[in-house]
Amino acid sequence: MVAKAFHEMSPLIFILLLLCFMLNPILSKDIKDARPEKQSFEANMKSQNMKLIKNHLQKINKPFVKSIQASLKSPDGDTIDCVLFHHQPAFDLPEIRRTMPLVLPELPTRHNKSELTSEVKQLWNSNGESCPIGTIPIRRTSESDILRFSSFGKKLSTFPKEGRRSEHAVAYVKKACYGARGKLNIWAPKVTNKDEFSLSQIWVTNDAGPPRNTIEAGWMVYQELNGDTSPRLFIYWTNDGYNKSGCYNLMCSGFVQTNQKISLGAAVTPISSYNGPQYEIDITIWKDPKGGNWWLVLGHELIASNLIGYWPSSIFEYLRDHANLIEFGGEVLQNEGPGAHTSTQMGSGHFASEAYGKASFVRNMELVDKENHFIPMSDESLYAERPECYNVQSGCMKKNIPLATSNRYLTNALYFSLVMIQTLSFNECIGMQKATDKPQHIFVFRMHNICKNKKGSR
Repeated sequence: MVAKAFHEMSPLIFILLLLCFMLNPILSKDIKDARPEKQSFEANMKSQNMKLIKNHLQKINKPFVKSIQASLKSPDGDTIDCVLFHHQPAFDLPEIRRTMPLVLPELPTRHNKSELTSEVKQLWNSNGESCPIGTIPIRRTSESDILRFSSFGKKLSTFPKEGRRSEHAVAYVKKACYGARGKLNIWAPKVTNKDEFSLSQIWVTNDAGPPRNTIEAGWMVYQELNGDTSPRLFIYWTNDGYNKSGCYNLMCSGFVQTNQKISLGAAVTPISSYNGPQYEIDITIWKDPKGGNWWLVLGHELIASNLIGYWPSSIFEYLRDHANLIEFGGEVLQNEGPGAHTSTQMGSGHFASEAYGKASFVRNMELVDKENHFIPMSDESLYAERPECYNVQSGCMKKNIPLATSNRYLTNALYFSLVMIQTLSFNECIGMQKATDKPQHIFVFRMHNICKNKKGSR
């Protein structure tokens, strides 16, 4: 019965098989023809992308007179190029070349004497390496850097990936200002994902627009940008609300560097330790009343040798005259999906109640007024999008806890105290200091454990 059925169906099977054999060359030809076309398209796109990358690298990696290669000379793995001052990326814009100041800026003045702060170094020159006079040290950008960070050194005003967002814990003042200064506690926070960052910085902003104009400086941990998890000195600027303009460090035309000892984007050292020595970076940003440019100083002494460089006022619209918003504090870019939250730390990653030596801080916040004088920041407001995850509190220093500097303790009676939950009056803050000294006003910010890998919250 089975043999009979097979015999009856065999002509039909034979016809079907014959059709398959006849069509097979045509189908296989189409498949073979499509595969090279797809491969050619992909190769063409890859070639175009590599051409764009190489063109960008040629713009920002300038000819150098000396190169400090990534080796024992630069323990952080960076290659530092010593580039002639007039060859740096900023001068690719003719308008910046034409408006270069011919005299040093007028440094802001203060009524009280500035105290010492912990000394911060960079790894690339920790073994005695340096750039010659007339050059500036620029961290070389590699092809892998661009492939890893495809936005060519820019922040994004909107994040295309759902769930990617910034969260802040800051103290801020909204009023006309001409600069800001603060001492930022340095830590190495744990960052969960490569495309997330954690930072501590100062924002000098004018948001009279749109668009927002802003200048930023501080330290950050950002593996997608820098390729590692070291805290690194950084600057940023934008004149269109993080849309098309601006960049990190010297990755585009804009900031003009004048200092031969500091490399923007390079790792900083030493780093604060939990319940151990605390280290800070002292940052000043102010508008020169003579030249009109916004200058950056790194270090507690406001002297010419600590000038890092300037942002020309000509690259801004609303910041050409003054800022109207100053912020100090921390920011985390988190990239978990909807309904989840990153476990990336801000600052030290510890609670405010753990206080000095355990929670991250910014201290001695000052503003620059129209007369180019430093004035203590007052009437500040505090802000955090997710206080259950990252929060900020203000307080003062009352108790003798030493600050580390160059691996030894200060002896000039400059001490910190526990950070109080509420803001105390100035008199309550004086503590062990002389009555004529200004109190050590402080802000702390950190991550709450409640947000680690938390699901179902936004």
